[in-house]
Amino acid sequence: MGRMSPPRLPLLLMGAICLLTGMVAGLGRLGFAIPDMIGIHLHGPLMVCGFFGTVIGLERAVALQRPWTFAAPFATGGGGLLMLAGQEVPGAVMLTLGSWVFLAGAISVVRRQPEPFTRLMALAALLWGVGNLLWLAGSPVAEIVPLWASFLVLTIAGERLELSRFLPPSRLRLPTMVVPVALIGSAAAASAMGWGQAWLLFGLGLVALVVWSAINDVIRRTIRQTGLTRYVAICLASGYGWLAVAGMLFPALADGLATPFYDAALHALFVGFVFAMVFGHAPVILPAVLKVRLPFKPYFYVPLALLHGSLLARLAGDFTANEALRMAGGLANVAAILIFMVTVVATVLLARNQ
Repeated sequence: MGRMSPPRLPLLLMGAICLLTGMVAGLGRLGFAIPDMIGIHLHGPLMVCGFFGTVIGLERAVALQRPWTFAAPFATGGGGLLMLAGQEVPGAVMLTLGSWVFLAGAISVVRRQPEPFTRLMALAALLWGVGNLLWLAGSPVAEIVPLWASFLVLTIAGERLELSRFLPPSRLRLPTMVVPVALIGSAAAASAMGWGQAWLLFGLGLVALVVWSAINDVIRRTIRQTGLTRYVAICLASGYGWLAVAGMLFPALADGLATPFYDAALHALFVGFVFAMVFGHAPVILPAVLKVRLPFKPYFYVPLALLHGSLLARLAGDFTANEALRMAGGLANVAAILIFMVTVVATVLLARNQ
């Protein structure tokens, strides 16, 4: 990045604060007592925009090597902090602004590298920006979930599509990707227009993406290897399993959100799929972003196993109306993420001393 590179660690810390407080807000939604300053309604915005938006924006800014692109993670991280400080409208404005700067960065990537995967990630950024505008205009978070979720799902899909180029050429790889992208994009559009079929289309799109990934993702080969490569593949494979579960649950939301399917579907997607991807990619991305050593260790599997086990407990609590089990599963979800964060930091510090 050179001498004028904006500081990366403060931006990452802003995202981490959004993550930690977003998880606390999530515990409040489950029924736990939490500090008054963290409203439970901040759970979704802090997690999707404040945390994921900031860390993905930071990763993209580092890759682009253009100082102006750092405005995206600064705005999303700062917006999250403003919301925590009680300035919710200015915070929402900052989060929305950050998403549109992020979209501008995605468009610049498409211009430099007009490939299907860059276009797909630009589409993901557009859906996030539109979702944020609707949220800023007053739409409830529950109504724009397909837009925010599409941002994360299609961003990951674009990255996996890029890596699929290392597999033997296939004439069907790109044409078949059109199916899940069209379904997910249609779901996002339906959500933006308030149409009731958004949940059905979104669920079908997720299932179609899992089918595409089972055939075209490089984890078919890398899961047979060892060390970090195998760990990443297992994270991704387990995440795809939860993506399939979410895809099968989302259509049930067309009948209303006051059902156990809502909590189960959202967390199968955001915890089971998205955080499994975070666990898998962190050992690869963090060294590039922060210029630190993060060697793979077998104990990385511990928080991953806890993540999946706790999510199983949470969903079991959802479907059996067992509130204690649901709360315990949600608390263990948070514990798994915290243990992973501590594990990563400790591994980086140990690597420095070697």
